[in-house]
Amino acid sequence: MATNWNANSWRAAEAKHLPTYPDAAKLVAVEETLTRFPPLVFAGEARALKADLAQVAAGKGFLLQGGDCAESFAEFHPNNIRDTFRVLLQMAVVLTFASKQPVVKVGRMAGQFAKPRSSPVEKIGDVELPSYLGDNINGIEFSAESRIPDPERMLRAYSQAAATLNLLRAFSTGGYANLRQVHQWTLDHIGKSPWAAKFGEMADKIGEALDFMEACGVNPGTVPQLQGTTFYTSHEALLLQYEQAMTRQDSLTGQWYDTSAHMLWIGDRTRFEGSAHVEFLRGVGNPIGMKCGPSLTPDALLRMLDTLNPAREPGRMTLISRFGHDKVEAGLPPLVRAVAREGHPVVWSCDPMHGNVIKADNGYKTRPFDRILSEVKGFFAVHRAEGTHAGGIHIEMTGQDVTECTGGAIAISEASLADRYHTHCDPRLNAAQSIELAFLLAEAINLERAERKAEAA
Repeated sequence: MATNWNANSWRAAEAKHLPTYPDAAKLVAVEETLTRFPPLVFAGEARALKADLAQVAAGKGFLLQGGDCAESFAEFHPNNIRDTFRVLLQMAVVLTFASKQPVVKVGRMAGQFAKPRSSPVEKIGDVELPSYLGDNINGIEFSAESRIPDPERMLRAYSQAAATLNLLRAFSTGGYANLRQVHQWTLDHIGKSPWAAKFGEMADKIGEALDFMEACGVNPGTVPQLQGTTFYTSHEALLLQYEQAMTRQDSLTGQWYDTSAHMLWIGDRTRFEGSAHVEFLRGVGNPIGMKCGPSLTPDALLRMLDTLNPAREPGRMTLISRFGHDKVEAGLPPLVRAVAREGHPVVWSCDPMHGNVIKADNGYKTRPFDRILSEVKGFFAVHRAEGTHAGGIHIEMTGQDVTECTGGAIAISEASLADRYHTHCDPRLNAAQSIELAFLLAEAINLERAERKAEAA
C-alpha cells in the first residue's frame, strides 16, 4: 500500500487540465453523492486484469485496448455499444487465431468522457469561449452557458457508465461472444472491405475447428471459455474529483481501488513529476497505464515507474507509446532500453493515433491510415531490435460507419471526410479500418514469434 497517501492527497499537488467549477458548494454535494453510489467495478476484477497483464508483460499474450475518443451523452445508444464491442471481438479473434496467443480485451468505454485540450479556449469568428472538456464537465454546443463546467454532469456520466457496463457484461457472458456466433459479428457496412472476406475465411476455419472439437466432446456447453469472454473497461483518470469519489477500500485486502474502471491511465499532458494525477494513481491498486511521448526522457520514465510501481508488481504498469510515425523508431528505443536495464516488468503498448493527427485541406482533423500503420510497424521493429515484447495496441475506434480517418483498404479520401464525421473530439478508425489493422497486427506478432523461435533454436 502506498505510503503517505490518501484519496484526498492529490489536492495538495499540481493539477493541470482540471475544470474550475463556479459553484463550489454544488461540486461538494455532487462528490458526496457519488461516494454513496455503488462501485462500477470490483477490486477482484481489477486484480484479475492485473494478473492477465502480468502474462502479457512476460511475453505470453497481447493487450487490445480500444474504443471512443470521447464518449458522449448524445450518442449513447445500445447499438453503438454493441457495434464497438463486436468490432473489438472481431479484432481479438483475428489476433488470437493468427498469433496463437491470448488477447486481453480492454475497452475505452463506460467512463471515457473527459479530454485534456491543447488550448483552454476555443474561438469561432470573433467569439471566444472556454474549450469543450468532455460531456462529464461541460457541453459541446458553442455557447457561453453550455461551456460552464457543471458538476451534476458527473452524475449523468456515472449513470451512463453503469448502463454501459451492464450491457457489456451481458454481451460478454450472455452468449453473444460465443465463438459459434463468429460469422454474425461482421457489421453490414464493412462488407465492402476486402478484409471482410478474409475475416469470413478465418471464421470458416474456426467453425471447422469447433466442429472437430465438438465431435471430441468439447463444446460451448462443457467449456465456458467458448461461449463467453472476459472484457474490461478503462479510461483516462483525468477528472480527479470524480475519480476520488469513486475510490473505495477493498474489504478483503485493505487496498484502495478506483472503482470507476478496471484500468486507468495518465495522459501525456498530466504525466509529470509532482502531478496531482500521478499522486492520485500511485495509491490505487488498479492496473495503471501511462502515455509516453517524445517529451519523456528515460530518467524521468524510471522515476515515474518507481513512484507508481515501487514494488515492481507485474501487470501493474502499461506503458503506452505515442510518438508519431516519423519519431517512434528514434524516440522509443532509449525508453525501452532503460526500462529493460532496470528490470521493471511492464506491458509495452502502441498508441498510433495521437501522434498522427493532421488537418486536411478542408479543415477536418484526420489521421491517415498509412501513418497509423507506419507507427505500428515502427513500434514492432523497435521491440524486435531490442529483444523485448511488443505487447499491445491502444486505438481510438468505433463500430459506427464513420469517415474520420483517411485511407485504408476502403480508401476514405479527404473529400469524403464530411460524409460521416461524427466524433466529439478526435478522429476514430471505423470498423473496416479496425479489422484491417487487426490483420496487419497479427502479421507483425507472427514475425516477432518467428524471430524468437529462430533465436531460441
